[in-house]
Amino acid sequence: MSGETLPGVTERDSSRIVLHVDMDCFYASCERLREPLLRGEPVVVGMGYERGETFGAVATASYEAREYGVESAQPISQALDRLPRAESQERDSDDAGEVATAGEAAPTGEAAPTDETAVSDTDAEAVGYYRPVDLEFYRSVAASVKEILHECADVVREVSIDEAYLDVTDRTAWQRAPDGDRTLAEGYARHVKQRIAREVGVPASVGVAPNMSAAKIASDHDKPNGLVVVEPGTVRDFLAPLSVDAVHGVGPVTADRLASMGVETAGDLAEADPTALRDAFGSRGPELHDRARGIDDREVTPTGRPKSLSRESAFSEATDDDERKRETVTALAADVAARARNRGATYRTIGIKVVVPPYDVNTRERSLPGPVDDPALVEEVALELLAEFEDDDARKVGVRVSNLSFADGEQSQLDGWEGAGSAAADVDGSVDGDADSEVGAETRSDGRGVAEEPGYGDGQSSLDQFDPGE
Repeated sequence: MSGETLPGVTERDSSRIVLHVDMDCFYASCERLREPLLRGEPVVVGMGYERGETFGAVATASYEAREYGVESAQPISQALDRLPRAESQERDSDDAGEVATAGEAAPTGEAAPTDETAVSDTDAEAVGYYRPVDLEFYRSVAASVKEILHECADVVREVSIDEAYLDVTDRTAWQRAPDGDRTLAEGYARHVKQRIAREVGVPASVGVAPNMSAAKIASDHDKPNGLVVVEPGTVRDFLAPLSVDAVHGVGPVTADRLASMGVETAGDLAEADPTALRDAFGSRGPELHDRARGIDDREVTPTGRPKSLSRESAFSEATDDDERKRETVTALAADVAARARNRGATYRTIGIKVVVPPYDVNTRERSLPGPVDDPALVEEVALELLAEFEDDDARKVGVRVSNLSFADGEQSQLDGWEGAGSAAADVDGSVDGDADSEVGAETRSDGRGVAEEPGYGDGQSSLDQFDPGE
């Protein structure tokens, strides 16, 4: 039912248009960017699967891996029992280097499938391709997605590394397109999806609805790579047949308690006695009752001031043309500096990103003695950092300013820039690439008191489980 609009009844606040964008199996999708031959194969991203390791968990599993019972947050030992790891193939160092250049090497030493060894061979035992968590790379890809989201909406609420709400009320409308088959809002959501797929290369599912909770449910309704539109006046009918745990804020524990009350579906919850729900769940009860009836008055609010600002540009084909790379970086630097000035932000760090084939992300940054608002300096530093990659092919380049400050009167005068010494030392590989603000765990409060319970087996485990430094 991808792209389908769904009939129903009326509920209030029908003018708002909210998109919920959820990246499908995001970590696995990122790994497929580096290893295209993994597309269509079972991919498991996690920790603890190497020999000698005794503990670990699955961060995310591709839909192909889920067919074998592998789920996010599952113990890695259980995942390996259900889907054995593909046999490692020994390579000498020369062979490994050649394969890495071709984009076919796995960071763990096991081979990505080839035409001759693909696990889709029906005569072979099913195996999975296990990859370690690479947060820096995932954040870099997420930054590219976030850039698109912020360009496509006036208000974006980033919920996690792979999920965001967009208020696009001022960008599109609920009225139907001239052919009468679809709403303009659906066409706009399709545009967002296509930009992510075309410019970043990872799939997204998008839900479109007049409120946040319905949009989230819609994005889950036709995964992966789905697009579901719930028009104003249809939310309650859309929700009614769904399992009660589809309602935003209902996790496994709450679903079990509701089942003991005879509430199995969202429709049952909508018809339940609000007083009984309050007695059972306190203030959460009436709010869940409203959600099941399609009522959700929350506005999409930003997650806070950005920690960094960045812009990236991908070339149609990888290029080693240094002049072309410099021209692109110059334009990106001017744009990033203008965005910072428009937001009243100064910055203490200037950085670049260069993506070389197959999808190796290289980041460089330079720290300044104090916060500045200096477009010429952004260009100067970005071009100096780019010089390291003068002879390299590049698929994409980007410019970033970070360590932002928004208080008035903080800017330093950098007359001593040339002699800044260690304060201007280059830092290799430490940039996360986040376009606006970093976000954390998927278990969270939604801002009105209905806390989402952690879901296991669907989606992706929290970053906090895999990055002790967060």
